[in-house]
Order: sequence, then structure tokens, then C-alpha cells
Amino acid sequence: MRNVLITGGAGFIGSHLADELLRHGYRVRVFDALVEQVHGEERRRPPYLDPDVELQVGDVCDADAMARALEGIDAVFHFAAAVGVGQSMYEIAHYTRTNNLGTAVLLEALIARPVQRLVVASSMSLYGEGLYRNASGQVAEAGERTLEQLKRGDWELHEPGGGLLQPVPTPESKSPALASIYALSKYDQERMCLLAARAYNFDAVALRFFNAYGPRQSLSNPYTGVLAIFASRLLNGSPPRIFEDGLQQRDFVSVYDVARGCRLALQSARAAGEVFNIGSGQPQTVRSIAARLARVMGRPAMDPEIVGKYRVGDIRHCFADISRARQVLGYEPQVTLDDGMAELSAWLAGQAAVDKVAQASAELSARGLTV
Repeated sequence: MRNVLITGGAGFIGSHLADELLRHGYRVRVFDALVEQVHGEERRRPPYLDPDVELQVGDVCDADAMARALEGIDAVFHFAAAVGVGQSMYEIAHYTRTNNLGTAVLLEALIARPVQRLVVASSMSLYGEGLYRNASGQVAEAGERTLEQLKRGDWELHEPGGGLLQPVPTPESKSPALASIYALSKYDQERMCLLAARAYNFDAVALRFFNAYGPRQSLSNPYTGVLAIFASRLLNGSPPRIFEDGLQQRDFVSVYDVARGCRLALQSARAAGEVFNIGSGQPQTVRSIAARLARVMGRPAMDPEIVGKYRVGDIRHCFADISRARQVLGYEPQVTLDDGMAELSAWLAGQAAVDKVAQASAELSARGLTV
């Protein structure tokens, strides 16, 4: 499997995966639409994309373009997707077209031109709420928070008797709880790829990414990763905006660890037909991450703005159980949060960003998607 195609490979994670694969002797082709929301109005080849990467520009829903991209390819990473929980709740047709139809077009092309392995980028968002432990020590799946509860600012999940549920690491065995159009589309991508691979006798692996961060993430896209959104605000002299109370817990994982996990999923014979969490396994509150980023960027006095509102599609706590990826793939996170944040800060020092967070928040509010 020396010739690899990465759909959506000119973006944040895809470009780092391209670097990882090149370092290990693979030949890499990238197929990407270079969409304006991510790559800017010029829609040019990004300067961070290694010169040894072959770039083909095209729409993932274009069957002819996809067939050309697959010529001579042994393995595919399918990263092409519209990304963002909030935006997916009102650009429903766009997200469904890009994520669902785009995956269908790729799979039909693979039926005609099979590869040895397909690795699809799935998402932790499909879990909805993570797993929780009750006062008796039992681990269980929690339901959704009620609208009445959210309106009064009661953000946590409770037992039927009112006791507080405690979040625990979420394994791949947890049932999906699809809280947004984005989450639904990522689950569809994952299932479609695994089903088609079984039917047409090629290998497929699904990787559920948690909150990846690092250099190259689009800073002017208000629907990208939370650290990039916070960085955009800080670069423009504004405090990070945080929904609810900021104590929601997430799993922040370096993009270098994500890229390494992707390569291991390509190389592991035992991975075929399986699903893996790719995260750090370490929970962090969103508020603490915002404060930490402000400190490393030299803006320690810029306290986060706590909105105190719920955004439709958001969940309270979810962080990864990565024991399965450790056992099967040999995956082990290697970048500490301190080192990753320091590198991110150094990269941010040379960047400019258009802060569109207020505009995105107003869009959500006007559509009744914040409570």
C-alpha cells in the first residue's frame, strides 16, 4: 500500500497525515475542493502542503473527478467533509451533500476500482453524551438534558433521583446518540464505509477523532476546532467565548498524535473492519483550556467570556477511552498538552485571523439555536 489518496487532504489533519506518510516512505496524492471557508477566497494550494504531495482539486461529489483521483491508488483516507456542529444545524443540505453523498460517490468509485484499505475519519460527536457513573458506582449511558433544565442554567446530568452523574472515559462500545446533523452525517460516513467494504471485499477502518489541535487549523473559520476559535479571538484582542459555564469536559489531542494513529490504522492487519477512538484519554474543561491558551499566547489577563447559554447540538462531557487503539494499533499519545500548546502558540505568533465568532453566534441565535 505505497500509493495513498487523502480526500480532504489539504486541510488541517489531512496535511499533517500527508507529512507522516511521506516520512514513512509512502507516495501521497491529495484530493481537495479547497473550500473558501477553510482556505480563503484565493482557494490556492496551501503553502504548508509538502511539495512532494500531488494535489488534485475537485469536488468529492464529482464522480469523474473521484475516479481520476483513484487511479493507481492502493489505499484511501477519507477526510473530505463539512465540519461543524452549529453550522450543520442550519446548512443541512450542504452537510448532507458533502458528507453523505460525497462518501457515496467515493464508495461507488471504489466498487469499480477497489483499494486494499479505506480509513474513514469519523468523530466523537456521534457519541452525544459520554458515559457516566452514578452514586452506586454503576456505569451507564445518560439521556439528553431537558430544555427546562438548560433554560435555568442547570448544565450537568443527573440521576432520576437528582444525584449528580460523574463522567467517565467513553469507549467505542457506547451507543451513538446523534445530537446534530454533523454527528449524524459522520456516523453515516462511518457505517457506509464499513458496510461497503464488507460487501465488496476490501478493508475499512473507522477512526473517531476527538478534539484535535495544532498548527495549520483554519483561524478564520468560526466552526472549526475550539482551540482555533479561541486563538482567533485572542489574536484579535477579544476574549474566548464559551457556551454554558465552561466546565464541560473534552479530550484535546495533538494533531501529530492523530496523524500517527491514522498511519497505524493503515498498517495494522488487525484493524480491518474495526472502529477506534483517537484522542489523548485525558479530560480537560473548556474553560481551563481557554485560560491556558491565553497564558501561552501572552494574554493571561484576557479571561474567557462565559455566555451562559446552551447551543443546540452540544453535549456536556465526553472524553476518550483509548485502550482499544492502544491494544490493537499500538497507538500511544506522545505530545503532552504543555508541549502541544507551546508549539501552537509559537505558530500563532506568525498568523493573522479574521474573527467571525460574533457573526456565527448571531447566526445561531437568530435561528433559535441557542437557549
